[in-house]
Amino acid sequence: MLSNNGDEFLLLNAFAVLISTLAINRKKDTMVKDAETAPPIAKPNCTEVCGNVSFPYPFGIGSNINCYLNDWFEIECRQENNYTSRRPFLKRLKLEGLSISFHKGKQLAELLAVLLDCCLLFGAWWSHKVIKKRKDIKRKQKFFKQNGGLLLEKQLSSGEVNVEKIKLFTSKDLDKATDKFSIDRILGQGGQGTVYKGMLSDGRIVAVKKSKIVDGGEVGQFINEIVILSQIIHRNVVKLLGCCLETEVPLLVYEFIPNGTLSQYIHHPNEEFCLTWEMRLRIAIEVAGALSYLHSAASFPIYHRDIKSSNILLDEKYKAKVADFGTSRSVSIDQMHLTTLVHGTFGYLDPEYFQSSQFTEKSDVYSFGVVLAELLTGQKPVSLMRSQESRSLATYFLLSMENNLPFDILDSQVMKDGRKEKITAVANLAVRCLNLYGRNRPTMKEVAVDWREFNCQLELRLMFNKFSQRSDVSKLRK
Repeated sequence: MLSNNGDEFLLLNAFAVLISTLAINRKKDTMVKDAETAPPIAKPNCTEVCGNVSFPYPFGIGSNINCYLNDWFEIECRQENNYTSRRPFLKRLKLEGLSISFHKGKQLAELLAVLLDCCLLFGAWWSHKVIKKRKDIKRKQKFFKQNGGLLLEKQLSSGEVNVEKIKLFTSKDLDKATDKFSIDRILGQGGQGTVYKGMLSDGRIVAVKKSKIVDGGEVGQFINEIVILSQIIHRNVVKLLGCCLETEVPLLVYEFIPNGTLSQYIHHPNEEFCLTWEMRLRIAIEVAGALSYLHSAASFPIYHRDIKSSNILLDEKYKAKVADFGTSRSVSIDQMHLTTLVHGTFGYLDPEYFQSSQFTEKSDVYSFGVVLAELLTGQKPVSLMRSQESRSLATYFLLSMENNLPFDILDSQVMKDGRKEKITAVANLAVRCLNLYGRNRPTMKEVAVDWREFNCQLELRLMFNKFSQRSDVSKLRK
């Protein structure tokens, strides 16, 4: 290596041929073009013979003609002294604003090492991310299969189910909708799971129910219930919008009902809003109509199995919506459902079902009778404040009716707003529904029909009474 006026030169000689060849084949250097693709006659000044070495395009001799090896170096033909011939040298360029010398190679190497470490770290992070994503996909596929997703897809593709009425949500959709199932989004908790308030990407407000773990043996039945409930269209039944089967436990997505449960208004009344007698009566009629539809008007009879005031929701107009079908079952006509485990809520359970484990439509009727007793009395289905034999509201209500003391246990709001004739009719209907023997109870269809007939008769009677009063007044004026 020679140094001249601060410039640094490296004698190439035969090595120049190797440098030239390597540089020509460097594809990553944007300043270099492949020698094979170079024009036959291109930049003649860049093709020069220095000694016995010829430097073709794009490498030439001299900095003035811009024939550089790269941004930092060029090849220059120099004569070391008066006694030697001109030979090729590798020269460092003196570019403006750039000062790089050969002795800084160590610093460059250190910089490259840091860059290599960064690349390795990035590669490790990216690999971890890819592996994690693959594991996540496999886990979701496992849960989807475990929760009966393949069976549901089969039913949806069979053409027997209206696909538009049920949607398969992704876990990502529902995580985002519920803010990753934040405790601040909890609407309620029960024996069947926890319900969260959520907002879908299209702006719809929904209720997302995180169910308890489904027994592997009940997967087929669970999927069947999802399909059946998604087909129900009734103004007094909460609509099931879809489900998510990618999580450890199934997630059910329902329409959101804003005004809470009937139980809240019965047992925790407030001054701002109270349930009038007419509202109570209307809610009871709506629930009776919904259960009648489920038992007899749906494509298959559906038994709810957990009718109670906390499973009756009130919408923005305070109309009733029957909810929480987590324990419901669809059965063939005239078939009783035999279970090994009794489902339901203490205080609402049919005594006959409790003893025999045979659930029929009359079991729902009994639970409806308890709800009627709640609406009439404003008391809880089970209370330690009552005597031991009357801790059950059903028993307490029946004893009061037997002793002709129904008006002694009625809620003050009912006594204030209601007509004695109508209150008595509803109380007698509750007694029929609470009969200890299922065969003596009316069906929900009979309840709904009787109620409509009773309302018609009552309305006609009221109209007749008003007309009679007006006639009497007219006679008195004459």
